[in-house]
Amino acid sequence: MSMRYHHPLASNLELPCGVVLKNRIAKSAMSDSLGDGRGNPTDPQISLYRQWADGGLALAIIGEVQGNPSKAEKPGNLVLRDDADLPQFRRLAEAGSNKSAQLWLQLGDAGAMAHSPISTPKGPSALEVGALKCGALSLEEIKRYPSNFARTALLAKQTGFGGVQIHAAHGFLLSQFLSPLFNKREDEYGGPIENRMRLIIEVISEVRQQVGPGFPIGIKLNASDQLQGGLSEEDALKVVAALNETSLDLVDISGGTYFPGARAASDAAGKGPYFVDFARRARCLTSKPLMLTGGFKTYEQALNALSVGVDLIGLARALVLDPSLPTRWLEGDNQAPTFPRFQNPPEGGVTAWYTMRLTELAEARNLSGPECLPEAMRAYEERDAARVQTWNARFNV
Repeated sequence: MSMRYHHPLASNLELPCGVVLKNRIAKSAMSDSLGDGRGNPTDPQISLYRQWADGGLALAIIGEVQGNPSKAEKPGNLVLRDDADLPQFRRLAEAGSNKSAQLWLQLGDAGAMAHSPISTPKGPSALEVGALKCGALSLEEIKRYPSNFARTALLAKQTGFGGVQIHAAHGFLLSQFLSPLFNKREDEYGGPIENRMRLIIEVISEVRQQVGPGFPIGIKLNASDQLQGGLSEEDALKVVAALNETSLDLVDISGGTYFPGARAASDAAGKGPYFVDFARRARCLTSKPLMLTGGFKTYEQALNALSVGVDLIGLARALVLDPSLPTRWLEGDNQAPTFPRFQNPPEGGVTAWYTMRLTELAEARNLSGPECLPEAMRAYEERDAARVQTWNARFNV
């Protein structure tokens, strides 16, 4: 008998809604920037998610899919609404579910972090911090968010995706509501954490009402904003406890915020997963399946996280370096990918390199090494600049 059937990472995970994940390895959401600039999937993007499905993972999540193009993070994001290229979305859903993998869409809204050349940044409160400027959402605008998220979730279900993840991490809109740094409101959506989490609870409730009981709903949640004055771990744990009373199926723990000048958690020099201690504390507060994302580089780190109560291992950059890593680990090859080393990279440089590496994988091109960081940054910026024009023409921004 193959050793994979005795492997901790190979065990099934049944979600509360009844859907079963075939093992404990997931590709966490990344902004792959592979949309066509008009909000639709491209053939290379479809190829990439087929590669990940064929590589043996149980679940892949596509980062930052917008229902509303006016609050987008990047012009390479997908926009799923009634006038999208729905046949192309269906092809993406089919490719990403090959070999019994699950492919979910991460439902996002960048809020105050919306890319200003293509968006109108608005958050819980008006802010002006360096290059970051945004207006405040009205109460009427906030009240529309649950139905907006729910409409996109239902369309995801109708186009063949296996589930959705609500993005409430990394400084995007729902994360901004949780953070005292962004949320200075004095109404029922501001103040104590019970108020700051109100919109998230409302979004989950409305999404569940639309998609029904058997469709997976996950959430990505910050353990900490890692910013002075941002969401604290104690408040984040209160959110975890409250989410236990909802119809969620999976809580994905991450952290950090893409705030101007802030260091991304994924660029940290640490040698292990970033949020294991938080996950251990969260495990005592919820019976929901827990996914942990951030900093996993080795097989041993994945097994250790399972041993402290984590249910699903979220890999990102490791799967950019080796899309077949899940199969290798499950079949007994415990070798870790070789992570590139960058000497004093500029802000955003490492993210740009990995993003362009995704493009090379998707287009079956030769893979660049870390020495190509300047070229990767240039290509990344030039591609976004070109797609800004396409996006604005498509969505009349």
